[in-house]
Amino acid sequence: MIHAHMTTWFLALILFFVALGLHKRGKEKGFKIIQMILRVFYILILGTGIGLLFSLANISFLYILKVVVGLWVIAAIEMILIRTSKKGNTQGMWIQFIIALLLVLYLGFTLPLGTKIF
Repeated sequence: MIHAHMTTWFLALILFFVALGLHKRGKEKGFKIIQMILRVFYILILGTGIGLLFSLANISFLYILKVVVGLWVIAAIEMILIRTSKKGNTQGMWIQFIIALLLVLYLGFTLPLGTKIF
């Protein structure tokens, strides 16, 4: 289950940057399609994450924090895409995205269920 969760996150991040690239090139239809596919990936991320959470025997505060920060990453991605499509200011959203992504990666790789990198 952990590999499915990591794969969906990785693919979602790739789709996020592909969507931004399409928007930058002026391909609005492709941008919208990738954005909708990305929303399906949000559901897959949430499903695999909830499955991982319920597979734990003891859910600690750090796992709950990881869930909240993971939702923060998803919200930041969505807000960046929405503000980009409406040609709004995304600087604050990018800062939030980077902070949340680094925090969720740190928690994900240091908690006992995660892959040992740190």
